[in-house]
Amino acid sequence: MSAVLLSGKELARTIKQKAHQEARDLEADGFHPSLAVVVATDDGSTHWYVRSIERAAEGTGISCRIVDLGPDATAQILVSVLQDLSEDSSIHGIILQTPLPPGVAADKLVGHITPEKDVDGANPSSLGRLAVGLPSFAPATARAVIEILDHFDIPLAGRNVVVIGRSAVVGKPLSLLLLERDAAVTVCHSRSGPLERYTRSADVVVVAAGRTGLLNGTHLSSGAVVIDVGTNVLPDGSLVGDVDEDSVRGVAAALTPVPGGVGSVTTSLLLLHTTEAARERSRALVRGSAG
Repeated sequence: MSAVLLSGKELARTIKQKAHQEARDLEADGFHPSLAVVVATDDGSTHWYVRSIERAAEGTGISCRIVDLGPDATAQILVSVLQDLSEDSSIHGIILQTPLPPGVAADKLVGHITPEKDVDGANPSSLGRLAVGLPSFAPATARAVIEILDHFDIPLAGRNVVVIGRSAVVGKPLSLLLLERDAAVTVCHSRSGPLERYTRSADVVVVAAGRTGLLNGTHLSSGAVVIDVGTNVLPDGSLVGDVDEDSVRGVAAALTPVPGGVGSVTTSLLLLHTTEAARERSRALVRGSAG
């Protein structure tokens, strides 16, 4: 048996086309969707990723403003910029890109992104709303996992799903999204003990821990579906996930590649979230004028 590769490229194109159509519809109503990406680092891979968002936005008719504050930006500067963008009526989506300068903590800053523009679900209030089933933007990477599973008709209701990693960016919000789909969810982390204790009974395993080769074929039961969210840069500059693909291919029924899997869908979802935020803003303005 050799695992089927669950490429995210076709799905990413479909989502991007949807964002493009929504942007065109908004333009017809005199409303131009706009995304702001705040960067405060000289990390090369981060700038590569931000440029990829910018290029993707260009193809959809969404404006993308890169706010590069440099690697020496202070927390006070970042707070001020996020507050200004939150109040700027021409901006509909805001992303605070990590990593941040030493000593500057993202969790102290994301609360300054207004939830209506929090297209990557970073504000704690967005996660809280997600937890109780209220409208909010889920972190795009977490939603990307669900979108891929749906795209390939992989059922979730009643299935055992193991999520490896408990970050507020992927693991925690993804567990909430999976629960909404009636999956039986187990979240593993650094204190969980041997992974195989949990993963060998899993129908679906999602790995989002940021550790190269963390999951291998010995951890899985035959026929499991594996979603690799990891993005690890090797010394030669190549990108790999958290899964030892060679050993997993012979055990799993399906596997997302890295690159070309979850990441490509994530970028497209950020653009779609931006158009959704712009659409909601346009509706709010119509309601306000009618009142």
